[in-house]
Amino acid sequence: MSTRSTSSFKSLGLPKWLIDSLSAMKITQPSAIQKGCIPKILQGSDCIGGAKTGSGKTIAFAAPMLTKWSEDPSGMFGVVLTPTRELAMQIAEQFTALGSSMNIRVSIVVGGESIVKQALELQRKPHFIIATPGRLAHHIMNSGEDTIGGLIRTKYLVLDEADFLLTTTFAKDLGVCIGALPPKSKRQTLLFTATITDQVRALKDTVQQDGKPPLFSYEVEMVDNVAIPSTLRTEYILIPEYVKEAYLYQLLTCEAYSESSAIIFVNRTTTAEILRRVLKNMDIRVASLHSQMPQQERTNSLQRFRANAARVLIATDVASRGLDIPIVELVINYDIPSDPDVFIHRSGRTARAGRSGDAISFITQRDVSRIEAIESRINKKMVECGKVHDTAVIRKCLSKVTKAKREALMAMEKENFGERKKSQRKKKVDQKGFRT
Repeated sequence: MSTRSTSSFKSLGLPKWLIDSLSAMKITQPSAIQKGCIPKILQGSDCIGGAKTGSGKTIAFAAPMLTKWSEDPSGMFGVVLTPTRELAMQIAEQFTALGSSMNIRVSIVVGGESIVKQALELQRKPHFIIATPGRLAHHIMNSGEDTIGGLIRTKYLVLDEADFLLTTTFAKDLGVCIGALPPKSKRQTLLFTATITDQVRALKDTVQQDGKPPLFSYEVEMVDNVAIPSTLRTEYILIPEYVKEAYLYQLLTCEAYSESSAIIFVNRTTTAEILRRVLKNMDIRVASLHSQMPQQERTNSLQRFRANAARVLIATDVASRGLDIPIVELVINYDIPSDPDVFIHRSGRTARAGRSGDAISFITQRDVSRIEAIESRINKKMVECGKVHDTAVIRKCLSKVTKAKREALMAMEKENFGERKKSQRKKKVDQKGFRT
């Protein structure tokens, strides 16, 4: 078996040291996206790679970058931009593991960590920088030539979760980051995504210059047409807004899911915090993940969930993209997202690598049009979930959950939850006013 798998990766053009690293990570056969993209990237092509989450996209860009780096090891060889801190850490882990035998230097540049420490790391010219656009842009604008000067010699730029990075949310910071890198003709640009959007598709028409190979686009299984896997069951529960917490508790403790690992997605940080406290008060092993948490707490929550120390993770969409959490059996859309593609990314946390999983959506009267848009996008009708019934919810847990919610709200008010975010928002407004 090892001969066959070694020759498989060898035939893609990877060196023996990297094949050995992959083998040590128990990765012995290249996936479709890896077979499709690695040879073209090694030949010097810019690349757009589309494949479902969990299909090995990180190795599809990391392996050829590491191969070329090993031929000419130099500082600041590649920059990988990704939308969330957790995803940046996950990508950095893979780069570090793959390059462990080669003294590779990887630097993570994300918010929530010490800017001074990051600047010192960047001054040491790490080979690969894995960053969120906002924090890298901050260094480019504020940290001086000694810190970021090496960026102008980078050979690779990767946009991971490119569909999200190419939205207006990241436009300004992304522009600052790209402006510090070599021009397109002097670097390779690699875009990877689970969703091929119009913005990504438009880049397929990019004209290559200066003798570079043409931009290469590779999509696994027509990504857009296979929006969700066939092993994912999509169900809904119609719920009055004021009893959502009670239904959530009943669903998590019903016979079908009482032992299941679950991610609950919400649209707002305040909702995430309320639910975390309510479920904790109801003796459910729960962790949360949202932007108002200090970075160390976010990292700890993710580790607890991966280790099954927490059975339930409540998250905003910082956890909806790319995170490799293989144990998830249930995804609950407690709040329905306005963008159908966000629903696809959230649901992609379960039913991975051929396993089955459930995605259950809580639908209030205000959500009907959003659900219709989602069903149209995934080309599939949701079916009604029969695991929780009105009378059971009211009889068993409504009063207990109401009491737990009241206690949670009182504790949050006492701790001034949300005040930091308000003061940051006010500071930004004041700064804008000052500049004008």
